[in-house]
Amino acid sequence: MGGFFGAVCAEDAVFDVFFGTDYHSHLGTRRGGMAAYDKEIGLQRDIHNIEKSPFRTKFQHIFEEMHGFAAIGCISDSDPQPILIRSNLGTYAIAVVGIINNAEELIEKYVISKGGHFGAMTGGAVNSCDLVAAMINQKNSFAEGIAFAQSVIKGTAAILILTNEGKIIAARDKVGRLPLSIGKSEHGYCASLEPFAYKKLGYTKERELGPGEIVEITADSITQLAPAEKEMKICSFLWSYYGYSTSDYEGVNVEIMRYRNGGIMVQNDIENGTLPELDYVGGVPDSGTPHAIGYANACHIPFARPFIKYTPTWMRSFTPTRQSDRNQIAKMKQIPVPDLIEGKNLLFVDDSIVRGTQLRETVEFLYNNGAKSVHMRSACPPIMYSCKYLNFSRATDDMELITRSTIVELEGKEGLKHLDEYSDSSTERGKKLRNAICEKFKFASLEFQTLEGLIKAIGIDKCKLCTYCWDGKE
Repeated sequence: MGGFFGAVCAEDAVFDVFFGTDYHSHLGTRRGGMAAYDKEIGLQRDIHNIEKSPFRTKFQHIFEEMHGFAAIGCISDSDPQPILIRSNLGTYAIAVVGIINNAEELIEKYVISKGGHFGAMTGGAVNSCDLVAAMINQKNSFAEGIAFAQSVIKGTAAILILTNEGKIIAARDKVGRLPLSIGKSEHGYCASLEPFAYKKLGYTKERELGPGEIVEITADSITQLAPAEKEMKICSFLWSYYGYSTSDYEGVNVEIMRYRNGGIMVQNDIENGTLPELDYVGGVPDSGTPHAIGYANACHIPFARPFIKYTPTWMRSFTPTRQSDRNQIAKMKQIPVPDLIEGKNLLFVDDSIVRGTQLRETVEFLYNNGAKSVHMRSACPPIMYSCKYLNFSRATDDMELITRSTIVELEGKEGLKHLDEYSDSSTERGKKLRNAICEKFKFASLEFQTLEGLIKAIGIDKCKLCTYCWDGKE
């Protein structure tokens, strides 16, 4: 995934953009970057690898190195950005959040065939920002170019541009899978993927951009360059997994949605007769915790934290390249509370179950510390399709998903024709899937939130939500 933040102020904007970008650190762990515009210096840019050290540490000297009344910053799990572009539209900095699935096709059709070229990265790949900029530069204005880029890109591209005039152009992706919000302060305006990021900096919410909407921001104005499209498909995972708890998207707060979601899961368990005898309900930290609080509140079973993540010095567990390293680090971070584990029947709520590799280690850890039983609940439906619109998961192949691989073990490739049945816990296939995963991970029981329950918890019409990873519907 990734996130970005930009601001144009009557005074130096670097302070706001430094902290605003840092507040997107939960969305990426590979690259961090900032760009600023100063009337005397012009455009400046700085990028660092943040795999071993967080954004704030790597950019702590930025106030001595970079100045400008307009700036943008980006946290990325993919390419180094923002990058500087010199083109027919002038010199500008650009950051992009999303994924481009037809990159090779676009490179061949619009660049290589016309005798153009890109600077290639290791392995020959092209920086996605460079590619998006090339599409934008096909036209005679940023508004026309961004609209063109959005029309030819298969995937998702939310775009933030800093021009050599000190203006920011913000564009939400074509169908609004990602949020993009505008904030206002007494000094200027900002654009942010995470709306809570600017509230801590003294900005108040001006408005959210609509799908495909493009605006130009200065210190004292917002000018619409392209109106919002009617169709919206905002990512449901914003609320169930990767959105920050204090954020609101389309008027729905993440933390409140997660409490509501946990309560709906309890109701499902009660109606299906699957609510077990329990001593405690806990969350698989961190994003599973509010779902678990909602679950515990609704069934009146004490919420507890039988193990605590030690985070002061350990890097985030999904940072290392090798899965074995990520598993080991996740294991080292788990510190047990024996009095809450030994001889206890425990139920944990995780935000999702993708591959389940770290979950296996967690359950073994609990049993090794004396748990009597470990029940598991997923706060979202079974993931049947790898996301092709956002790169929030390391699973790039459908067969990496624990659901798909288990289905093939049960029924061979024939089973992949019946994904709807396997998603449904009331069907024979659905029961077999859950039992098979329980055996693999030693769960005493397993259930998933239903798609209907998740949509109800979000509170937005299904036609406005992207649910592709669960039902395969675009």
